[in-house]
Amino acid sequence: MFVRPFRVKSNTAIKGSDRRKLKADIAAAFPSLSAEDLSELVPNKEELNVVKIYVHKGDSVTLYVLQRNPLFFELEKRLYPTVYVLWRYPAILPTFRTWPPVLQKLIGGADLMLPGVVAPSSGLPDVKQGDCCSVTLVHNRAPVAVGTAAVSRDEMHSLGMKGRGVCVLHTYMDNLWAFGDKSCPPSLPDTESEGHGVNGEEYEVDEMEEEVEEEAEKCAEEEQSSSQTVIDHACSGFEEMSLAEQEEEKDDKGNEEEDGNQDDQKMPQEAMDALLLQCFLHALKSKVKKTELPLLTSTFLRNHMFACCPSGKQLDIKKSSYKKLSKFLQAMQKQHNLVRVKELAKGVESIVEVDWKNSELRSFKVPEETDVEETPVQDGGEGEPLYHPPEITTLYSVSARLEPLFLDAKKRKGTILQPADVRHIVTEYVKKNELVDVNNKNYVTINPTLCDCLLEKSEYQEVESLKWDDLFSRTLERMQECYQVVFPGQAPIKKKGHIEPIDISVASRGSNKKVTLIKNLEVYGLDPAVVATALQRRVQASSVLQPIPGSKDKVLVQIQGNQIHQVGNLLLDHYQIPRKYIQGLDKAPKGGKKK
Repeated sequence: MFVRPFRVKSNTAIKGSDRRKLKADIAAAFPSLSAEDLSELVPNKEELNVVKIYVHKGDSVTLYVLQRNPLFFELEKRLYPTVYVLWRYPAILPTFRTWPPVLQKLIGGADLMLPGVVAPSSGLPDVKQGDCCSVTLVHNRAPVAVGTAAVSRDEMHSLGMKGRGVCVLHTYMDNLWAFGDKSCPPSLPDTESEGHGVNGEEYEVDEMEEEVEEEAEKCAEEEQSSSQTVIDHACSGFEEMSLAEQEEEKDDKGNEEEDGNQDDQKMPQEAMDALLLQCFLHALKSKVKKTELPLLTSTFLRNHMFACCPSGKQLDIKKSSYKKLSKFLQAMQKQHNLVRVKELAKGVESIVEVDWKNSELRSFKVPEETDVEETPVQDGGEGEPLYHPPEITTLYSVSARLEPLFLDAKKRKGTILQPADVRHIVTEYVKKNELVDVNNKNYVTINPTLCDCLLEKSEYQEVESLKWDDLFSRTLERMQECYQVVFPGQAPIKKKGHIEPIDISVASRGSNKKVTLIKNLEVYGLDPAVVATALQRRVQASSVLQPIPGSKDKVLVQIQGNQIHQVGNLLLDHYQIPRKYIQGLDKAPKGGKKK
């Protein structure tokens, strides 16, 4: 399932109620875990993230991640442990053993075939079809794969140990494992394998692998057979041919093209710590003003530090050694003496003082790179063109009722005109028919054509003349409104009706959760995915793209929290969209109130 890279849909911290529900679900799914084990897996105070992903086949999977390592994944409302959990608690699932050479086939996406299963003296585990189970290797009890039983134990025997045994969902060295810290399996001695003369069974191992390949071909699980030969010490030499060495060989190939990033790979925490300090000093030196103090620490991070992050890099406190913003600011206060942080309200910290004379701050040189606020935030990748707002013009189409008024100008029904052209044609008509009031040139005398085109039936006997402004306004009101959108370097686009404004609204999700919804971005040539990414970087909240029911090629952007203020700033200041084309800015949270 995780052989190919997956796409992350959202990444959010788990709520207290969901944390308790997760603990109860784990206890129900794996009853052998004690209360202490559950507390270690789902601690009350450590941050636990819920990551929703789409795998390459389109299935939606939920990951539960603690300290960078995915612990469980949920598929079709069923929990499965990852290898990171099984290495700590290998006995929570029934286990099938296999030979080390089979591991490479499992990593490549194959299921575990029954000819490759090494049955212990106690017999196969008692499983039913669909039961969750793990796969280990001979000489090591550390599981290397997780899946479901393809058939029950009785059926395995009745089939003569041929066919599919375990439908593998997740393995060591797949993309789910790579989502974590990429640690290697521990060495857990397999007492069942010790003293059974496995070293002398080389022929049997070769025979087993041949049967595995034959069964795999029958089940269409592999496109081609392996060209590797099984070495003589495949079973006895598992300690020498450790999984760590396999991973190291794989990494060496990938690192040939990434020599310049070796430091970041070896010391990700140190690199993130340095980036944090750089953005912190940059923000203090070029963004924060004395008049802004006291400044909420969350606001400082969101509006200032993220804005100072160099392009091509992403600031993530969780990947630093500090893990939390409060710990980082404490270090800046105690070790660097740069700021003073104080809790002005319960649970709410603010920066109340900055030592502007600090030698470290004064000696810091602001990078000569353009700030994020000035860089095109929409860039989803390198080489993407800068966004330029379209020119939007209101036009008017000649209606059937007004066609007689425009006949002299040879404008038929459906002709689209600029407002200035409408005024010019009406003025010429009035002058040609000598309808200007002789006594007062501010008025136009109504003739039968103007009467039919511009007056209501109730006005036929009462209104004899109209002011020029009234004449023009009535004419435009009775024409069909259109609009023209011109993007730089493209042909004009003309459409009937009013142009849809970018609609921003706030909706409730659950008891106390709000989300901001943005739609109609496509009308203005904005890519919803690019805008969602830009907002995600600005506010550090998860975003989701959803198709709008009943609308072709239109997508709704949903971002966590009431972010109308930030959305407005992005659209008005960065994308330069005129305010009149943005609807919902008045719903932004008022200053001083809790969001």
